[in-house]
Amino acid sequence: MARVVVITGGGTGIGAACARLMRAAGNRVFITGRREAPLQAVADETGATALVGDAADGEVWRQRLLPAILDQTGGIDVLICSAGGMGNSPAAETSDRQWREALDGNLTSAFASVRACLPSLIARRGNVLFVASIASLAAGPQACGYVTAKHALIGLMRSVARDYGPQGVRANAVCPGWVTTPMADEEMHPLMQAEGLSLTEAYQRVCRDVPLRRPASPEEIAEACQFLCSPQAAIISGATLVADGGASIVDVPTLAFA
Repeated sequence: MARVVVITGGGTGIGAACARLMRAAGNRVFITGRREAPLQAVADETGATALVGDAADGEVWRQRLLPAILDQTGGIDVLICSAGGMGNSPAAETSDRQWREALDGNLTSAFASVRACLPSLIARRGNVLFVASIASLAAGPQACGYVTAKHALIGLMRSVARDYGPQGVRANAVCPGWVTTPMADEEMHPLMQAEGLSLTEAYQRVCRDVPLRRPASPEEIAEACQFLCSPQAAIISGATLVADGGASIVDVPTLAFA
């Protein structure tokens, strides 16, 4: 039976890959984002419905996004919170504006989306999937806003799973490592310039201590998301699935012996 799937940040990267996979499975898919052009490109490719709006804005959800979805479907079965953003600076060099943008892009967007969709998810006994990061579990360098927001995202997931599980709503998170997305490509640029590397070589460099020695593709992470949103995962809630090629299990102090 076709389900109604809403994906925030659906215009690029993991969100777009989720849209392709969910549409290929025959689901009715709505993708949201702030930039119309990439959203419409994915919509044209997949048959998803594109809705332009800031997922971190509760009024946008109340006045525009949610009515557009419910008027066409009557309910929501799956919410995938894939909207995200930067936050790449240490605390002392992070301005108030940068801090707010990091929290809005990575945390408030998920909170506002869940809050708006919960009545429908409860009615349909649906589920929520948060696209988090290994930055939810450990601290990368000079990324105070991003690391803080992604850590808090796991708390949000657990809170939703605890509070709404009795009403049949599941909530889980996927924590990818490096994924070959436009955002990660941008993060490679300083390394490429400093070391004279190609994009492929830069990814190889950052993954040199990852057991699988490579980044994930957006499609691989989307497949993990699809599983957690599927009936096959019906007993899984409040879980954090780490999909990082083994990066988070490496004993860093022993790298000199590898």
